[in-house]
Amino acid sequence: MDTNQTTYKTDIFKEVSTLLKVGIPVIIAQLLQMSMSFVDTVMAGRLSPEDLAAIAVGSSILLPFIVFCLGCMMAVTPIVAQNVGSRKFKQIGKNARQVLWLSQILAIPSFFLLRHLDFAFPLIGVTEEIIPIASGYLKAIAWGIFPAYAFGALRYFSEGLSVTRPAMYIAGIGLLVNIPANYVLMFGKLGFPQLGAVGTGYASAIVFFVMFVAMLWFTVDFDAYKRFDIFGKFRWPEKVYLFELLRIGVPIGISTTMEVSMFAVVSLLVSTISTLAIAGHQIAINFASMMFMIPFGLSVAISARVGQSIGRKKPKEARFRGFVGVGVASVLMMLSALFIFLFPEKISSIYTDDADVIAVAVQLLFMAAIFQLSDGLQVSGFGALRGLKDTKVPMYVNLVAYWLVGIPVAYYLGFVADYGAPGLWMGLISGLTVAGILHNVRFFIKTKSLQHNTDS
Repeated sequence: MDTNQTTYKTDIFKEVSTLLKVGIPVIIAQLLQMSMSFVDTVMAGRLSPEDLAAIAVGSSILLPFIVFCLGCMMAVTPIVAQNVGSRKFKQIGKNARQVLWLSQILAIPSFFLLRHLDFAFPLIGVTEEIIPIASGYLKAIAWGIFPAYAFGALRYFSEGLSVTRPAMYIAGIGLLVNIPANYVLMFGKLGFPQLGAVGTGYASAIVFFVMFVAMLWFTVDFDAYKRFDIFGKFRWPEKVYLFELLRIGVPIGISTTMEVSMFAVVSLLVSTISTLAIAGHQIAINFASMMFMIPFGLSVAISARVGQSIGRKKPKEARFRGFVGVGVASVLMMLSALFIFLFPEKISSIYTDDADVIAVAVQLLFMAAIFQLSDGLQVSGFGALRGLKDTKVPMYVNLVAYWLVGIPVAYYLGFVADYGAPGLWMGLISGLTVAGILHNVRFFIKTKSLQHNTDS
């Protein structure tokens, strides 16, 4: 066998192994954090339909704040990764401090907005009996915004260093705290008043605080971080570093918000069709969201791996690492698609035993299976581009893919062509496919250009 071919195969095997080692803890951490939302929903369902609806409404309002602000802070991952590659260890410590400052700067407007959104509920058609509960939920969970953002900042910093297991363990701790905190505050145990859905908000705030303290403790105590001198002395925010974070991070925040908003718009459009369509859609989208955590976790690892190569001024290696990551994500999502194709009824029966709802869910799960590959391609390709600190053009790509392709196609096929919910899901597929293709083409062109500049 050719020696070069053997070496190439060995390199691929090593890269896949490293990628999974870094990415799998991120996947598990994301699933654990999703489980907290699942626990909140299940426990609220034991209270009343109003409490359940209030959490659903409150969460849908909270999500854009969380997605955008955490997206802005994700900029620290490629920044740190590139500094690791170029061995700028003093810069790494500054990156950690500045992203913490950014987290609190972003938390201030988020906190005040979440506590003063009463005027918005009638505008979006929330029924009167739900408004005070949903408002109370948001006001309660707002107290957790400061630690939640700070936890995200430290987590993304560690991910830039390919240290991903601590966040996984801490998410597990968060889930373990969430269940008893919900029980005590929602149902009024141990002398506390029964707060219902509002208690869920306070419980979440407590969980966020516990997770932040645990992540801070790890960051301060971890021996490998000592050389970065992160907390050696108090330092004020520095404009140069904050502007770099915002220059790279704001497009990430906008990009992720546009993707989430496409799914939100399609969910709203489905809700105008029928109760059965809503129920079936909820099952399919919930399961697809869990499967999405696989390529999302890998995308974090891809960003770090690509960023470290760029820091070492090795664009050829960065390209190799990026496309190996995209390949792994694609293979795993093809397996996910196969699983959904083979067992749609069994997946649906986990959520409900209503035959009519299952029939609709099965139909939409087939659509979800189709977009698994597209979803994997777009998030892993975007992750590779983040490793290059290339986020502005991908933001425009997402604008085109999700808002100029995805939503119009969904509306046309769902209502004009009268395909209903499956037609709306075809719009999701089209948007994700366009984004997946363009992100990967962009990565190919960028790394080729970087390689050419390095060679010359």
